[in-house]
Amino acid sequence: MLASLRTAGLLGLNAYLVDIEVDICRKSLPQWHMVGLPESEVKESRERVIAAIKNSGFDFSQRKITINLAPANIRKEGTAFDLPIALGLLSASGFISVTSMPGYLFFGELSMDGRLRSIRGLLPLLLLAKKKKISKVIIPKENAGEASVVEGLTIYALENLSEAVDLVEGKHEFLPLQAQKFLPKLEEISHDFQDVCGQFQTKRALEIAACGGHNVLLIGSPGSGKTMLASRLPGILPPLSFEESLETSAIYSVMGFIKNQSSLLSERPFRAPHHSISDAGLIGGGSIPKPGEVSMAHHGVLFLDELPEFKKHVIELLRQPLESREVTISRSGLSLTYPAHFILIAAMNGCPCGYLGHPRIACICGPNQVQKYRAKISGPLLDRMDLQIFVPPITYEDISSSLTNREASFVIRKRVDEVRCLQQKRFKNHSLNAHMGSKNIRKYCELKPESKQIMKNLMDKFHLSARAHDRILKVSRTIADLAGVSVIETSHLLEAVQYRFLERPLV
Repeated sequence: MLASLRTAGLLGLNAYLVDIEVDICRKSLPQWHMVGLPESEVKESRERVIAAIKNSGFDFSQRKITINLAPANIRKEGTAFDLPIALGLLSASGFISVTSMPGYLFFGELSMDGRLRSIRGLLPLLLLAKKKKISKVIIPKENAGEASVVEGLTIYALENLSEAVDLVEGKHEFLPLQAQKFLPKLEEISHDFQDVCGQFQTKRALEIAACGGHNVLLIGSPGSGKTMLASRLPGILPPLSFEESLETSAIYSVMGFIKNQSSLLSERPFRAPHHSISDAGLIGGGSIPKPGEVSMAHHGVLFLDELPEFKKHVIELLRQPLESREVTISRSGLSLTYPAHFILIAAMNGCPCGYLGHPRIACICGPNQVQKYRAKISGPLLDRMDLQIFVPPITYEDISSSLTNREASFVIRKRVDEVRCLQQKRFKNHSLNAHMGSKNIRKYCELKPESKQIMKNLMDKFHLSARAHDRILKVSRTIADLAGVSVIETSHLLEAVQYRFLERPLV
């Protein structure tokens, strides 16, 4: 007897429909055949499914079972196929009266006792169901929070296999999930700029970075507060919009990082991988490529502390996502693209001992050691760091200063919101100054004659690349936006140059 039903699978963040066909031959010896390029998790479903069926009260005996997962040319991975396979077996065996359920999609991992466990990647799967106008979806109850944000679907969050059987046969009525409206949340800021002593110039630079989406390199001695400052950048960024939260949550869903009963992410990501990370960990990889840290930081901040300690070939891989705001990973016969729109903050010491330029502690490094240390960061990567800031050591006066003299993050965030709204009106979309192309640079970053002469002198003196030239103009545009003026003044250009070349000898 043949039964068929539908589910869906994932290739990266892209979902696709899967037809599951189950055929049971009663006159042959007990066998189990699964075709359609199943990966190990799908192959192992045999033991989970059979145990779950028996422990749910069905008198299921082994027969010759053939299961086809179509399309057969795409590899299937994950545990979400357990539930539809089990229902297909019950239908083909006659325990369920219907042999075809075209109006449903089924997702869920089965435990040995028949309970439904949560699955990864549910959010993009539900968005596919909505796109394909498949209105009814059965999911594990543990995924209810994640599923509740998708409108336009009738979603049933069930606890076990028996409930799924009762639902498709119409034996019991189950209430579908109620869709929840997405409301941007301004969470309590746990890492506040008000906690940072001194460092007014660095705070100003980070505010500029938040306004325009610029990348930042912090250079300073140990204990100057580089990590503390970087961790506070998400607190001055605007809250995630619904579209941004949906994109980022889909990535976290695929990785299994959305907690049970949680819905969409409400806070911007802050990712700080260790310097021992591999290229696959940073960019993404695997036989079926999974997202890396650059994608986990989508619409948030990626912080690389002790930048020279990262493997050189690993950090050089950042060039593509920094330019295109996405990363493409290719394997044999497969190419996947993940979004990677983030602000990069990197931190480093000035030399191996860390005290080059310190006003009170002498550096013990020789010129060759310093040069070798600097050479770990290539020129093309440094070109992509819009703001290169020296972070001076903290003084006693800074530590003992009153909190009333320090600006809180929510005050800075209001200014950032205003500047970002200005950019949205300018570009008619969600683009920022840091993402301007050549056409928009010529249109919005026009310099006065005296500023053009300053720019020419800088290019001649420091042998600037065209990329560095453009990035200085973009930062100047953001500074002018913060000042509330439409024309880039000479003072705005000079401030942008100051951030760029304050530690130019280290670059």
